[in-house]
Amino acid sequence: MNSFEESIEVAVPVHTAYNQWTQFKTFPRFMPVVKEVEQLRPNLTRWVVGAGPVRHEFTAEIVEQRPDSLVAWRGLGRRAGHRGEVSFRKLAPDRTEVVVRMRFEPHGIKGRALARTGATPRAVRAGLGRFKEFIEGLGQECGAWRGVIRNGQVQPSEPDPPRSRVAGWPVG
Repeated sequence: MNSFEESIEVAVPVHTAYNQWTQFKTFPRFMPVVKEVEQLRPNLTRWVVGAGPVRHEFTAEIVEQRPDSLVAWRGLGRRAGHRGEVSFRKLAPDRTEVVVRMRFEPHGIKGRALARTGATPRAVRAGLGRFKEFIEGLGQECGAWRGVIRNGQVQPSEPDPPRSRVAGWPVG
């Protein structure tokens, strides 16, 4: 099993970094190895990744998702040995640390040879650098999904807490 961790600091609030990260369809804009992402359900995604003419398609299940904190996934089917998580940590009101941790089991001779080259950690490191440029250039997220997933199950939405009122006007 191969594993690695990569991190980067981005100059946006934690909710902005997190909200943008949950927009999986935008990944090809900043991660060149990601060719396409389709959100099948809130907790299920289909990915097409590759370099040059080589393409791999896999399905990933989001097993944990906590707004402004964590997105964790596991590969399904042939990619069952693929797991990862991205965490978000507020460093200051306008600064966030984004940390990607991945574990994967290389498949076949080509997969083992590719793993020895360190190509996956390099691709993630480069993608994080592009994510930084992308989100700092936008200055705000282009969408968000703020749902919660626990043990692969989407949790029901909780209603917004009642807001205080002073003389009939909302406060807060």
